[in-house]
Amino acid sequence: MDAVNIIALSMGAAWASGINLYATIFMLGYMGMTGNITLPDELQMLSNPMVMAAAGFMYCVEFFADKIPGIDSGWDSIHTFIRIPAGAMLAASAVGDVTPAVELSAALLGGSLAAGSHATKAGSRLLINTSPEPVSNWGASIGEDLLVIGGLWAALNHPVLFLIALVFFIVLMIWLLPRLWRLIKALCRRVGSWLGMCEPPPTLPVETLKADAPKVVNKDSG
Repeated sequence: MDAVNIIALSMGAAWASGINLYATIFMLGYMGMTGNITLPDELQMLSNPMVMAAAGFMYCVEFFADKIPGIDSGWDSIHTFIRIPAGAMLAASAVGDVTPAVELSAALLGGSLAAGSHATKAGSRLLINTSPEPVSNWGASIGEDLLVIGGLWAALNHPVLFLIALVFFIVLMIWLLPRLWRLIKALCRRVGSWLGMCEPPPTLPVETLKADAPKVVNKDSG
């Protein structure tokens, strides 16, 4: 594999892991097992039947958990501690047998990219959960699965096009995440007020306001 293919595989695996880790592992393992791609030695274990079975089983669990409003956000919260380290590990392993400096750099970039894609997904799904109907959850979940499969396929077969699209995704992510954060904070404040956790500032009695008001001295008196 040349440098462009290695970079595309490394960053593609990290990016996809932040969205759906189990689909990423299963797809890479399946393509390596069937000979569609030649995985680096450090990723050959993904083609192991035991690893593929575990990834396939967890993907089936996530397939249903990811489509239930509320459950999907809880699932994303738990996987904050799984997707990001796994994305860093896959990115570092995908660069193959290189110097420790290059491997560490790939891990740092891959972990950051996995964190960004995970935060974008989790924040978007949290806002989608404010909708009372479940159709939007199903549509978002299926769309994310197709995005992961299509993105990995592009990274493996058209690495240059994938890297260009990845740059656009990173720019979009940088623009979108602060807005998602502000919307989520506003949503949390609203939910807190509904639950009585966020009380409005107390209103002072009229007598107190009158007592604290500055007194006007009448110069004509006396």
